[in-house]
Amino acid sequence: MEKDVVLSMRGIYKEFPGVKALQNVDFTLRKGEIHALMGENGAGKSTLIKVLTGVHTKDSGKIFIEGIDRDITIHSPHEAQEYGISTVYQEITLCPNLSVAENMYIGRSNFPLVNWSGMRKKAGELLKNLNIPARPAQQLGSCSLAVQQMVAIARAVDMNCKVLILDEPTSSLDDKEVNMLFDLMRKLKAQGVGIIFVTHFLEQVYEVCDRITVLRNGQLVGEYEIESLPQVELVAKMMGKELENVSSIKNKNTYDENEQKDVFYRASGLSSEFAKPFDFNISKGEVNGFTGLLGSGRSESVRAIFGADNVTGGQVSVNGKKAHIKSPKKAMKMGIGYLPEDRKRDGIVADLSVRDNIILALQIKEGFFHPIHKREAEKFADEYVKALSIKTASQDTPVGSLSGGNQQKVILARWLLTHPDYLILDEPTRGIDVGTKTEIQRLVLKLAEEGMAITFISSEIEEMLRTCSRLIVMRDRKVVGQLTGDDISQENIMRTIAGQ
Repeated sequence: MEKDVVLSMRGIYKEFPGVKALQNVDFTLRKGEIHALMGENGAGKSTLIKVLTGVHTKDSGKIFIEGIDRDITIHSPHEAQEYGISTVYQEITLCPNLSVAENMYIGRSNFPLVNWSGMRKKAGELLKNLNIPARPAQQLGSCSLAVQQMVAIARAVDMNCKVLILDEPTSSLDDKEVNMLFDLMRKLKAQGVGIIFVTHFLEQVYEVCDRITVLRNGQLVGEYEIESLPQVELVAKMMGKELENVSSIKNKNTYDENEQKDVFYRASGLSSEFAKPFDFNISKGEVNGFTGLLGSGRSESVRAIFGADNVTGGQVSVNGKKAHIKSPKKAMKMGIGYLPEDRKRDGIVADLSVRDNIILALQIKEGFFHPIHKREAEKFADEYVKALSIKTASQDTPVGSLSGGNQQKVILARWLLTHPDYLILDEPTRGIDVGTKTEIQRLVLKLAEEGMAITFISSEIEEMLRTCSRLIVMRDRKVVGQLTGDDISQENIMRTIAGQ
């Protein structure tokens, strides 16, 4: 290996049934550097990390670690730790009911013959050395999320960590806590630890990182020094769009802020436990959208609108009247529908029939003391199966056995059956075939022509350009701009995301 290189991955391939997750990917990590691993959803970041940490075994390629004169294959996370590779995930994997010291040495102490005083002393020295504001005897659960992350990092460092992987460590932290974490990362960098930083926050990358590796569709786009890659170019490489080749697609709809008519929903300073305060409005017959990189706050914002997350502030009006939307049921009664981003987790009920999935939202809206009779349910299901061309053997077929595109149509039918005035569609075309995508986009425009207000979110910018007359641009969970009319283009979206 090259001098000062602590990790080298060359020509890594990993394939799953029907999916080439990694194709000839290279990655190099130097001692004492913070290296950002960037890419959109499905780019291959998680798979590369899992190959490195032994969750998945590489199909081919070579991995070299400093101090070992041969290429290695890592078969388990425990084996990865023996090679000096440790990972700290977004979700804390320690035990909140145990003390800080116990968490730092759990699994490594000679239980039951534990030298408790020696363990606490050693933990205290490490905490002090890394400037972590926690006491060894303190219960971990009483610490902030940032401090818990730091304790997990201290545990990794104490295990002779050469490579530290931080997977979205800042997603649940406030600005002050992020700065605390960055101070610790810089301290470890000065001690020679190589850090792989996985994040969707662009500004954080440019604040703390030395180099960037970009993946897209399981392939290596490139490796760059931080100074040589401006934010707007990073966004372009992640999206697969070169700025000089970007062309805007004009939307037939128009939006004029000075001529807003029939505003259905308006929010001022709306916030939730996951969304920072933002202003928003939508008129009847309008299709608008939230755009930004994955993790920018798109989904969190619409979940706040629908009351799906705990709303913490803001004022809302519906049809000009003050409203308090604190739950999805309340939103439904106000004429709002919501197709969630993750259809398998939050959308379909896999074991229920197509019919039962279609009538689910209407039944909740009506209340369970007013059950929908089977004959009526069959009529509703038959109507929407035909209207949306849902391919199913019968209404009684479990929805989990349908294709992804047909599952998405079932969820769409569920909300259309409630006859909403305002419909939020979060990634309605993700993971479905091109033909079905086109059908859904045409349906969106048709519904808008009939007077429905629609918010459309898609990771595919071309879809946003085709369907939306106004785009709200987000970065780091904040609204950073709004594009309308001739300003709606891929280049302007990327420049706005990058802060230009």
